[in-house]
Amino acid sequence: MDQTPNLQLPYIMPSQAQKHVTHNEAIRTLDALVQMAVLDRGLASPPPSPAEGDRYLIADGGLGAWNGKDGQVAAWQDGAWAFFAASAGWLVWVADESRLLCHNGAAFIDAAVHSVNPALFVGVNSIADATDRLSVKSPASLFDHEGGDHRMKINKEAAADTASLLFQSGYSGRAEFGLTGDDDWSVKVSADGAAWVEALKVDRSTGRVRLPAGLALGDDDQAVARRHVREKLTANRTYYVRTDGSDANTGLVDSAGGAFLTIQKAIDTAAALDSAIYDVTIQIRSGTYSTATGNICKQGVGAGRIVIVGDQVTPANVVVTVSGAMTNLNGIFLSRANATVYDIRGVKLTSTGTGVVFGLCSSSGSYLEFQNVAFGAFSGAASNQHIRAEDGGIVRATGNYTISGGASAHWECVNGTIRVQGVTITLTGMPAFGTNFATSTMGSLLIVNNNTFSGSATGVRYGVAMNAVLNTGGGGTTYLPGDVAGATATGGQYV
Repeated sequence: MDQTPNLQLPYIMPSQAQKHVTHNEAIRTLDALVQMAVLDRGLASPPPSPAEGDRYLIADGGLGAWNGKDGQVAAWQDGAWAFFAASAGWLVWVADESRLLCHNGAAFIDAAVHSVNPALFVGVNSIADATDRLSVKSPASLFDHEGGDHRMKINKEAAADTASLLFQSGYSGRAEFGLTGDDDWSVKVSADGAAWVEALKVDRSTGRVRLPAGLALGDDDQAVARRHVREKLTANRTYYVRTDGSDANTGLVDSAGGAFLTIQKAIDTAAALDSAIYDVTIQIRSGTYSTATGNICKQGVGAGRIVIVGDQVTPANVVVTVSGAMTNLNGIFLSRANATVYDIRGVKLTSTGTGVVFGLCSSSGSYLEFQNVAFGAFSGAASNQHIRAEDGGIVRATGNYTISGGASAHWECVNGTIRVQGVTITLTGMPAFGTNFATSTMGSLLIVNNNTFSGSATGVRYGVAMNAVLNTGGGGTTYLPGDVAGATATGGQYV
């Protein structure tokens, strides 16, 4: 054996003449290969004027003096090219790319592809230790996608352990969120890194949000606590409803892509606010809005009103109707056990539903106002009524309105109050009322004085019974529309 096994350096043999030649050849090889750095790896032809000691990785398709030497290391030594075939494990620095390559037995590849997995500690501009085994000191850190999604995962061993993100100031904890001691998601804060307050907790099963550090009801900042769960208005607000809208929209923009599709969605959204002292307007654009269950006027928070407005010049442009079978107590607009004032304006109400339908209904202590409403035909059920107040509910007209279709009754009070005073009620087409135009019973107050009726109707004018009052302000027995005389019974009073 006359060469070394790895770099093929020549041995000096016994009794060899000119031993210095063999020794110098070995030195030149070591100089070319130890701490190896090449200038380029993209050349297939030798450079025209190489300097002594210049080294290259020959690209595929070698030409001239490099012909047949693809992938080898070429070193310019003593005015000639020396070639060295690499073996697995050789490292070479490519100067023009600032890149370290490693030979894998077939070719040089990027040394970075060789995994360091697992690494005990990794520190980037910082020292990692047994607790913080990955430590990064940097102005920012980027975890990027690789052509799709990117998810950061923090896993814990057991439910009682912690998987969280901890935010520190001066290496002392100030805020933390994640799974801390159980599998509910929580947010904690601290003033000193020692004492912690749990500010928010989300139940893992139901998604319900709790405020463990919520304020007592008597606390001066209780209104602030309410803002954590309800948006508090600082000005009047308008939501829009359109026939080309969507209930997935915000409702805040008057366009197909911004408005709600249904009136009920707008009511639900308005009732979810803390209105403070401000009003919410629901602006309904032209079209027909059919409902099978009516629109429930829900309880809100705050002193503001909810005003539902269609077309106040031509209410017939905005039709709100029932076409299905309604059950129990239902209204096209129903307010029940509700302290929020609802004001209905500029809409036409009709019904062809097979169940009992009330146009405007206030029940159980609620208060409902209306004006510029057009009451159309309420067919389909014998007990349909345009306006109903019951069980302490109040309905009040604040402006003129029209009647173009009949019903069982136009006004019906059952232990409730209806006030229609000093307005003009225009009747067209001689609508028919199957029971009474006005019914007051069970201790109700139906106060309808000083009104002007334009047009006429058919049916019984009124029925008053069971200690109820119908006050016309002395209008007389023919004051109300109809062609059949009214009647009183069991303590009812027609005044």
